[in-house]
Amino acid sequence: MTEELQGPSRKEIWKMFNQISPTYDVANRVFTFGLDQLWRKKMCAFLPPRKEMHVLDCATGTGDQIIALMAKRPDIAHVTGIDLADEMVEIGKQKIAKKPYASKVSMEIASALSIPYPDNHFDAVTISFGIRNVTDMMTAFHEFLRVLKPGGRLLILEGTVPEKKWLRSIHLFYLRHLLPNIGGVISKNVDAYRYLNKTIETFPQGEKFTEKMQAAGFHHTHCYPLLGGISTIYQGEKDAPVHH
Repeated sequence: MTEELQGPSRKEIWKMFNQISPTYDVANRVFTFGLDQLWRKKMCAFLPPRKEMHVLDCATGTGDQIIALMAKRPDIAHVTGIDLADEMVEIGKQKIAKKPYASKVSMEIASALSIPYPDNHFDAVTISFGIRNVTDMMTAFHEFLRVLKPGGRLLILEGTVPEKKWLRSIHLFYLRHLLPNIGGVISKNVDAYRYLNKTIETFPQGEKFTEKMQAAGFHHTHCYPLLGGISTIYQGEKDAPVHH
């Protein structure tokens, strides 16, 4: 039986993200070979087929998921991004200010564990490479469910570990040995990228993850592995009320 890896502490992790914020986008492009951009765009295909949607992007960071959303779905009425890392958000605001849809985007400093918006407010909630950084995943799920409108959809993009043995061993070697060094060279912060690989390895994935979504009250949950399972898109819905 394999020993369960102990996940690293997520306490005040936003401070670490602030530290690496100036080089965060460049590091992402380099160590995912640009795939992070492709995956963010792919997630947009899973948005609900609603017009004039209001979308909440949690752990929005430097706004890359918002940019992908607006590029793929220009019919979105408004996207709100929230994150605790204020320096990441500042970079995101500067990036989005140059876009033609800047007036349809707002970015705030807020936690996914205490979303400052009313119940039944958003048509979709997205979170990319962020759910494994929250200190309490179930609290985050309950908050996502609360702010979603009935019939609204949660979409999560997250790094995962492939199930195929050969691919798994290559990917784990990359995560453990190459990624921290590449990230460390670019950001001058090796520890931040060691944290990233540990959180990916110790995080529930696949059915274990969708079971947690269901336990929080989400229905019609699915997981869609990308590139053999090195990342995964998860989908869940808030049930619309049944009218008799």
